Amino acid sequence: MTCYRLHHVTVYEYSEAVVLGTHFLHLLPRERPGQRVLAARLEISPAPDTRRDEIDHFGNLTTTVSITGEHREFRVAMSATVEVELPPLPATTPAWEEIAACGLDDVDLVEFCLPSPLAAPDGEIAAYAAASFPAGRPILEALLDLGGRLYADMSYVPGATGSATTASEAFAGRRGVCQDYAHLMIACLRALRLPARYVSGYLRTQPPPGQEKLRGADQSHAWVSAWAGPEAGWIDFDPTNRLLVRDEHVTLAWGRDFQDVSPLRGVIVGGGCHTVRVAVDLDPLPLPL
Repeated sequence: MTCYRLHHVTVYEYSEAVVLGTHFLHLLPRERPGQRVLAARLEISPAPDTRRDEIDHFGNLTTTVSITGEHREFRVAMSATVEVELPPLPATTPAWEEIAACGLDDVDLVEFCLPSPLAAPDGEIAAYAAASFPAGRPILEALLDLGGRLYADMSYVPGATGSATTASEAFAGRRGVCQDYAHLMIACLRALRLPARYVSGYLRTQPPPGQEKLRGADQSHAWVSAWAGPEAGWIDFDPTNRLLVRDEHVTLAWGRDFQDVSPLRGVIVGGGCHTVRVAVDLDPLPLPL
């Protein structure tokens, strides 16, 4: 088990005054098997006139705020303390065809089998995915093979893509960031009717002694969660770093793709041009007694 202190700050600075702003946030970490949120809070400036905290369709925590006073800066700081201890991986998993055969018949899985705006498979993606899924191959073995191929065939290039880049566009350029790696792996799995969801969260900022810093630390991160059957459950894989998710990742939210879990979006009146700054720290703490 690892206990983390998480701190995420987003600051928007506007060239002109904003007279009205409504913002929708996915910024509070959720509970999940192997993850326990000990404390979490949001600090928002200017202080909102209204705030509504809810749980969305996927079980994620959401916050909606409205600000009516003039302002040239909007700042959101999230602080949390989270324990992570994911269960051990199963010794065996079913053949991938068994998973594909039941996904479309399960009301809890079907929406993760179907295309979504940013993670829809095309013919090239389907052909690429098929190479990792020969007949009878166990789902975990196939996931590891697909993730390893994506890591080798894609180039991690910050700034090469944007928040609206689709899996097909990232695959055509063979480059992108964590969001693109996740969308592409999800699209590969959906091409085979395998349930896969997009997970947003964070990576440990500083690696353990002797290990290299992972791609995507110091910022929001994204990875893939794939259904491996009722016994194994959901297995998370980080294709950007070619590793199974264990205790160096903290989950924030999940959905079909990035559009379902965007950390912060909204509508403003005024503002002119803007700049945005984001800072993330995820640091281990001594375990509580």
